Amino acid sequence: MDFDPTITSYPDIGDRAFGTSGRILVSVFMNLELYMVATGFLIIAGDNIHSLLPDVNFEFWGLEVGGKQSFVIIVALVILPTVLLKNMSILAYVSASAVLATLVIIGSIFWAATYDGIDFHKSGLLVNWGGIPLSFSLYAFCYCAHPVFPTLYTSMKKPKHFSKVMLLCFMFSTVTYASIAVLGYSMFGSDVESQITLNLQTEKFSSRLGIYTTLINPIAKYALMMTPIINRFEEHLQYCCNKKSLSYLTRTILVISSVIVALTIPFFGYLMSLVGAFLSVTTSILLPCSCYLKITGTHRKLNFELVIIGFTIVIGIIIFVTGTYTSMADIIRHM
Repeated sequence: MDFDPTITSYPDIGDRAFGTSGRILVSVFMNLELYMVATGFLIIAGDNIHSLLPDVNFEFWGLEVGGKQSFVIIVALVILPTVLLKNMSILAYVSASAVLATLVIIGSIFWAATYDGIDFHKSGLLVNWGGIPLSFSLYAFCYCAHPVFPTLYTSMKKPKHFSKVMLLCFMFSTVTYASIAVLGYSMFGSDVESQITLNLQTEKFSSRLGIYTTLINPIAKYALMMTPIINRFEEHLQYCCNKKSLSYLTRTILVISSVIVALTIPFFGYLMSLVGAFLSVTTSILLPCSCYLKITGTHRKLNFELVIIGFTIVIGIIIFVTGTYTSMADIIRHM
């Protein structure tokens, strides 16, 4: 974006580097990643509510639906009105509470271990070599926010501080992730679930607080994740006669489709590792590096920068191939 001030979005970067095909490629991977993250939110909500109410089942039109599946549908119905909203400013403020919610969750988990009798004495296999591809895929998913960086950059009053903001955010995120990882493994060892809140004792207040707080992100952020996808669809509907009705129909269909995916692949850990390996690695490592090399012409001369970027791309390709294969195999095995 410093190289070309006319670039204002992530697809613009792809277009500047590789033309129309680059724009399409970036848009497809970016929107697909956002869609799958939103779908993951439904799975998170369904899993955590089910942990609080494990014996609850529902019947829809004579068809009995299991508790976890029914909670996914109910959460989707709760979220649907937020997706139909045209003005997202209110949800933007609500989603900003995610940082506070994260701290509350960490505090609840720490309290559960310290005062609710769980302790930090669990142990397990120190290194599980077979889980390395899955782990790297999940690590990649943790840093999947790259598509929003251009928007953040252009909205800043002082863009020159962008690098400092990124450094601070990455440090905060890494410390947060590491804290959860250490707490989870120390408390539950190899038995830790894909969501640590599913391991907590639901009869304890601290555990229930952590689980309820976990529900904030899915409900507040689902619509924000879907908005770029919706905007892309609505760009193609701007010349339609009944644009408003088609807009509501499109938004509803997107929610229904994500519910179907969440019910079909209800394995949060494996789904997120697939998103990390296939989509996050592409949008956060492979595409940025490739576009940078092409736009700046760095690929034409061999220097230290080119070696580092080339090494990063090779690592990204390895995670992309091994992580995608492992995640797909795990999903197929558990279906």
